[in-house]
Amino acid sequence: MSESKHIKVTLVKSTIGRLPAHKACVAGLGLRRMHHSSVVIDTPENRGMINKVSYLLKVEEA
Repeated sequence: MSESKHIKVTLVKSTIGRLPAHKACVAGLGLRRMHHSSVVIDTPENRGMINKVSYLLKVEEA
């Protein structure tokens, strides 16, 4: 089995006043506060969450 790719996501805008579904996506990515980073596996599920709240995030290859 090959090694899975990883993506580093950083929360760069606040979740205050955002839709509950968007807050849930941010929490699902493991982000807790502003400028907090998390490394997630590059799966279609995680890509969907990243695409939904892309306006709040900075995404990099890990």
